[in-house]
Amino acid sequence: MVTTDSDHSRPVYPNLAAQLELSGINQLWVADIPYIRLETEFIYLAVVIDAFSRRVIGWALDRTIEDDLARAALRVALEQRGTPAGLVHHSDRGSQYASTDYTSLLKASAIAISMSQKASPWENAACESWMKTLKSEEVYRQEYRDLPEARSCLAQFIDKVYNQKRLHSALGYRPPVEFEQSLSMAPGVGAHA
Repeated sequence: MVTTDSDHSRPVYPNLAAQLELSGINQLWVADIPYIRLETEFIYLAVVIDAFSRRVIGWALDRTIEDDLARAALRVALEQRGTPAGLVHHSDRGSQYASTDYTSLLKASAIAISMSQKASPWENAACESWMKTLKSEEVYRQEYRDLPEARSCLAQFIDKVYNQKRLHSALGYRPPVEFEQSLSMAPGVGAHA
């Protein structure tokens, strides 16, 4: 199933993420939408991830893949993190991320917009890697009956397991929340100034 419709007439933006050298959180947020199969339908999960800490900072789940879903995940991230100066938001060129409503929300928050080149999923590798983790460690091990059950299970996995317990070799074998907490204790490292 294809979740990216990049065949649209909306404006696309250059890949700003490719030039970034991350040194803290809130410098680069990455976003994507995987699908999840239920017994009788497909549902869609929009996520926003801090690329430095690999923490899921916003997510939304629904039956439709419209830009409302992507905006809901972005709003959660904005509520969690505010609008840090110099932040770049990176996604694919999907119609949800190129929509006027989505890009207007980014612009109103003074967030730079970055998009992968067409048919270049490796340019959003942090999100692709997260989706592989989500599917192999949660989705493929479950048989969700319906949307409410999927929402409950995914909330448990994302918020309690992945963000707070899952170890990452790139984070010194710490989970994202613990890694971010260690940044706030290290002088000169952490949130983007």
